[in-house]
Amino acid sequence: MMMPIPLSPLFELKDYSAESVFKVENMLREARRQKGLSSEHVPSVCVLDPDGDIVRRLRKEGRARPSTGWACYHTDLDEFELDGQRLGIVGCAVGSSFAVLVAEQLFASGCRLLISITSAGQITSLGRPPYFVLIDRALRDEGTSHHYMPPAEFAEGNADLIESVRPNLSNLPEPIHVGATWTTDAPFRETERAIKARRAQGIAAVEMEAAALYAFAEARHRHVICFAHVTNQMGQTEGDFEKGEADGTADALAVIAAVARSVVTFVSETRVENGL
Repeated sequence: MMMPIPLSPLFELKDYSAESVFKVENMLREARRQKGLSSEHVPSVCVLDPDGDIVRRLRKEGRARPSTGWACYHTDLDEFELDGQRLGIVGCAVGSSFAVLVAEQLFASGCRLLISITSAGQITSLGRPPYFVLIDRALRDEGTSHHYMPPAEFAEGNADLIESVRPNLSNLPEPIHVGATWTTDAPFRETERAIKARRAQGIAAVEMEAAALYAFAEARHRHVICFAHVTNQMGQTEGDFEKGEADGTADALAVIAAVARSVVTFVSETRVENGL
């Protein structure tokens, strides 16, 4: 008689309504104590820059300064001005678990809106790269999202937040589409069979963070919006991975500025509605 296959640890002992014993606020408290840091709020709008190109450009141009109150053990937070607004940015937090680790700490430190802009590989052609995809949902082919939300094929973006942003994205230098992505933990296991299946689902691009960030946002009632910067066809052609001017940072900063302008009122009104 065949023995039943044991349930993967990924899906064992999941109580999505239970609080975690290990709390981000407690970790930050101890980090501040050890580092001798005061309790300071980060900017209300922050950016995740997994590639690190944006933060490197800001530093090179002297536009970024280290945040004096950021207590994270694993990353640096820079602050910069964009269209008269102070923003925070964390570079090189690559992958679902790292992105959510940082997101938890940002929101516990005063962030109200998190914008993620990550490089992505083209699955379904929406034009010649580079271009952006405003991610409305992401296929959960990673582990982190399953610790925040019950099993489902996709993690959904906040539809109201996405709709509040879309009107301000129409006149930017680089095209912006709206669509679904495939979030994977294993970029070098993107097989021909898997790519074909994702294309049949109408998925626009593959990246490494969005599903986890959207699951976290829904579970924690946070505001997160994710963009895929489609820059490559997974190295299938010579001269791939070109992002555009200044490694794509000019276009990415234009997207960030448009989002930050468009959601200030949305985030404030939502916090009032939720009693936050």
